[in-house]
Amino acid sequence: MKCDQLRTELKKRNQRMTAQRDIVLKSFIEAETDHLSADEAYQKVMEKNCRISKATVYRTVELLAGLGLLRRIVFRDGIIRYELVKKGEHHHHHVVCNRCGSVVEFPLDNLDDLEELVREKTGYTIEDHQLKFYGLCPKCQSEKKTQNNRDSETK
Repeated sequence: MKCDQLRTELKKRNQRMTAQRDIVLKSFIEAETDHLSADEAYQKVMEKNCRISKATVYRTVELLAGLGLLRRIVFRDGIIRYELVKKGEHHHHHVVCNRCGSVVEFPLDNLDDLEELVREKTGYTIEDHQLKFYGLCPKCQSEKKTQNNRDSETK
């Protein structure tokens, strides 16, 4: 489906669907819920023994984002990551562990009223939004609790 969307968008711009563009898009499709950086996408492409330059992967990722097939996300580490945009699906948001960096996606539908309020107050047309919560995942909470117990036993 995404490959068809890419072909359609490229055709509108009189550009070709290349094997390199196809393989880069497929690396994001296969990653599914992972949020890949351009460098991580390059690594995935290289794992498939594809002959493609890092610059081509970076340009293709930017092209895919510009066409609306990928969404840019920046977490606290400051690295630009990307995820597939799923047409027709409502926004999902992210919870990020401050300790291990794991990311969990969750749907949240009750921001529509807030978007409308922002639009009314600013005059902007809202095209996208991102909501990120930061905390400790259950695994890191458990590890932290275990570490705290060890520390208190040694005192």
